Amino acid sequence: MIPAFAALGRAQKALLGLLTALLLAAQIDQPYPEIALLQHIPTMLLLVAAPALLRRWPLSTSALACIVAFFALHTLGGRYAYSNVPYDDWARALTGTSLSDAFGWTRNHYDRLVHFAFGALSVIPVAEIARRWGGLGPRGAALTVLAWVLAISALYEVFEWLLIIVAAGETADRYNGQQGDIWDAQKDMALAALGAILVMAARGRR
Repeated sequence: MIPAFAALGRAQKALLGLLTALLLAAQIDQPYPEIALLQHIPTMLLLVAAPALLRRWPLSTSALACIVAFFALHTLGGRYAYSNVPYDDWARALTGTSLSDAFGWTRNHYDRLVHFAFGALSVIPVAEIARRWGGLGPRGAALTVLAWVLAISALYEVFEWLLIIVAAGETADRYNGQQGDIWDAQKDMALAALGAILVMAARGRR
């Protein structure tokens, strides 16, 4: 892994280094240690595999930045088991009012943000891979992006469902983050698709 990391450009090394620092910082005074490893395994795997993958299949720095941005959001969510990200406390400290009070929210919506961001931040890297390595044109790349976002979102929701079946009740509830919404999976997938569609539409108008 070290030779592969050394072969990366300075900007890409900095991006991976920043994500590593965020992952380590997220473990300080970890509030939910019982599910911390489960939450952060994807980021750990990315950091281990990224240098070799980038050497074999190079990506632009902007594409890697999108991937790192998504995993940074996931790392923050994972620290607080998603359902407990204290954005209301942060907003209240900055503005004197919480986002929940301002918008009338009755649940923690951080997970919704991350699902939307997954779709939005998938556009550049997936389209780049589809065009560079798949030989697809703009329309084929756009369809690939949408298929990727919908497929990965659906697979993730199936994974959460299986986890609930296998894991202990409280651990599963904390990881799942459904917060009593029976349509949580459908809303998450719809938001991911919306994020991808909006970014592709914005890029298409340029």
